[in-house]
Amino acid sequence: MIVKKKEGYFVISKKTKRNLGGPYKTREEALKRLRQVEFFKHQK
Repeated sequence: MIVKKKEGYFVISKKTKRNLGGPYKTREEALKRLRQVEFFKHQK
């Protein structure tokens, strides 16, 4: 999940509400990180 805060865009876990990356200047950068997280989550 991507959340916009004052510092920038953050990638945050929906379930545990943990920060998975950020701050990013643009939404596109945050989306790229979110894709990385999803990719490695489904590796097994």
